Amino acid sequence: MITPSTNTVVTFGCRLNTYESQVIKDLVTQAACVNTIVVNTCAVTTEAERQARQAIRKLKRQNPEAEIIVTGCAAQINPQQFENMPEVHRILGNDAKMVRESYTSAEKTIINDIMAVKETAAHLVTGFDGRVRAYVQIQNGCNHRCTFCTIPYGRGNSRSVALGEIVNQIRHLLENGYQEIVLTGVDITDYGQDLPGQPNLGQMIRRLIRLLPDLKRLRLTSVDPVEIDEELWEVIATEERLMPHLHLSLQAGDNMILKRMKRRHLREDAIRFCERARRLRPDVVFGADLIAGFPTETDTMAENSLKIIDECDLSYLHVFPYSSRPNTPASRMPQVPSALIKSRAETLRQAGQVAFQRLLQRLQGKTVDVLVESIDEGRIKGKTDHFTPIILKSKTPLTVGDLVKASITGLTENELLGLRV
Repeated sequence: MITPSTNTVVTFGCRLNTYESQVIKDLVTQAACVNTIVVNTCAVTTEAERQARQAIRKLKRQNPEAEIIVTGCAAQINPQQFENMPEVHRILGNDAKMVRESYTSAEKTIINDIMAVKETAAHLVTGFDGRVRAYVQIQNGCNHRCTFCTIPYGRGNSRSVALGEIVNQIRHLLENGYQEIVLTGVDITDYGQDLPGQPNLGQMIRRLIRLLPDLKRLRLTSVDPVEIDEELWEVIATEERLMPHLHLSLQAGDNMILKRMKRRHLREDAIRFCERARRLRPDVVFGADLIAGFPTETDTMAENSLKIIDECDLSYLHVFPYSSRPNTPASRMPQVPSALIKSRAETLRQAGQVAFQRLLQRLQGKTVDVLVESIDEGRIKGKTDHFTPIILKSKTPLTVGDLVKASITGLTENELLGLRV
């Protein structure tokens, strides 16, 4: 239950939402709101929207006097589902949620034409509650139209944040003690195409790293395997402060399914991407998004997606059972039975767990850098530079946010065991 004098933001979905939720928290404070709950929703699947509605009802039962504001992609794309909920006080679209005045407006619903938005406003975020790594938005929106996806209609077209604003934000976070920064957006490998001179992502990162010598760890969110520019390849090869963990926006491992998804790559492109990255940075590890049971997917097509886990040596999988989104081309294709979708998703997840165990075993005996994330009754948890979870033992005291070296001494099913050196 939320105390009457406090406000809170409940976040669903992606890392970009995590960043925006921190901005929202600051805006709600600036607007002098009291006893306000903001629910920042996701629209990537039908299940994500259902969970948001369920959470709203529960929050209202627990906090009957609170005002509930709903925002995010689900609110932008389909505000009617929230307008019909008596628990909801106000609905804000993705553009409106980043404006302080929206939180004091008398209007119940503020949904702008997201496709008309041409810029992504910079917001100076001081920190992220309960987190030791900070997210920095470099881009928003997407110019692609994958047949299963509604996100462009929630986020608009691609638009980038200028380098100077990114540097100012990161410098501010470094001054507040953050040692790891994650660059986030909807399609970050499309960065810069709307800016003067059209700087690409690699050029931006090279300049950013040069301007911020105190930045110790930099991560990227999902990258598109066919949108990597040559400058970014050079950064991957030469810059140790860029962490050796790349997450691919893959979605499938079968070429016919990829074409029906209207993706820009083939399975061979993904395999070549991983091979090149590994040649340039032998210690790099990969994650990927995979959708199980996309319309028309046969057993053979599903098997191709399963095979690509080993062919790319993927260690981290985000598996999504296909979820039909209204008014998308994929929703009009022949659908796979839901029981089969569930079964194929489970097969991918099991293969992903085996692949993750392989990574843990490969790291045995290595010395790694660890960012300490939590300390609970002497139990020290953190993430390695490969983003692998680790439990540490240390002969000297540590605090949350410390960056230390550790030797890997063992493993469990889901994490490494290490000793600070």
